[in-house]
Amino acid sequence: MCRPQVPFVRGGAELFTDTLVEELRTRGHEAELVTVPFKWYPGARVLTQAFLWRLLDLEEADGRRIDLVVATKFPSYLVRHPEKRVWLVHQFRQAYELDRTELGQFGESAEERALRRRVQALDRVALGEATRLFATSRNVADRLERSTGLVAEVLPHPPQALDYRCEASEGFVLSVGRLDRAKRVDLLLEAAALDASLEVVVAGDGPDRRRLETLARDRGLDGRARFLGRVAEDELADLYARCLAVYYAPVDEDFGMVPYEAFLAQKPVLTTTDAGGPLEVVTDGVTGRVVAPEPLALSEAARWLRAHPQEAAALGRAGRALAVTVTWERAIERLLS
Repeated sequence: MCRPQVPFVRGGAELFTDTLVEELRTRGHEAELVTVPFKWYPGARVLTQAFLWRLLDLEEADGRRIDLVVATKFPSYLVRHPEKRVWLVHQFRQAYELDRTELGQFGESAEERALRRRVQALDRVALGEATRLFATSRNVADRLERSTGLVAEVLPHPPQALDYRCEASEGFVLSVGRLDRAKRVDLLLEAAALDASLEVVVAGDGPDRRRLETLARDRGLDGRARFLGRVAEDELADLYARCLAVYYAPVDEDFGMVPYEAFLAQKPVLTTTDAGGPLEVVTDGVTGRVVAPEPLALSEAARWLRAHPQEAAALGRAGRALAVTVTWERAIERLLS
């Protein structure tokens, strides 16, 4: 298994790959995780990182042939191997749909534009080498086809294993995940500012935490918005069990395990019309609420869930029926077929 690693950062991709290695081993395979520290800035650093993966020799180890490698996200799929399979988490999005947005990286100079084009050219070569090409969601597969013309099989994977259960709702909306601007936790805080009865619990940490805590104070949310930081697995399962609903509305997310985690706890998901991958499993009025990415719309949707507890519970049960069909057994069978 090949995965880039930003030091001290652990999120969905790390959980996915660590679990995949464990699942392969339980099925009798010899599996190993190969990581390289990843730093994509400044300037041409993104290319030097790609070349590091290109230089790795993973065809054999200590005189034993390595049967196959499974690469996940940029730049790990630059690795060479005669049996390279890619289970794509995402490409380097700053070179694609995030370009020329506040989440982009490349400027308007000739050099910056050339760097972006080089990343795209490397993708076409490296992903084109894959003997099998999978994507964690339809959203990721569609981006890949638009940008390279390559077609991937959609292969979702289960979320992390927790003690999922459903208990009586305590009325708060739970946000889970890394705190950076792309996750848009600020939308939920702004929604809470519009409804004095809405309570928010934020589980996770990241570079946007200080700004979010300042925003919560500025909006007078002291006592109604709690920031717990990174929580242990048993505490996370407990939060899922007791919440009213789970908020998850990043900008055009790749896949997102949080909706599946919410569903396994029989909780509805509150998301937005531009959230990307979550919209493949969160359907308005079926497994959650899908609204415009605006604080007022989110506030009204959360109020509706509180006012209709039986309907909210039914949305969560429908989500669970969907989530239990995504299994490691099926995913690994397809990956190794």
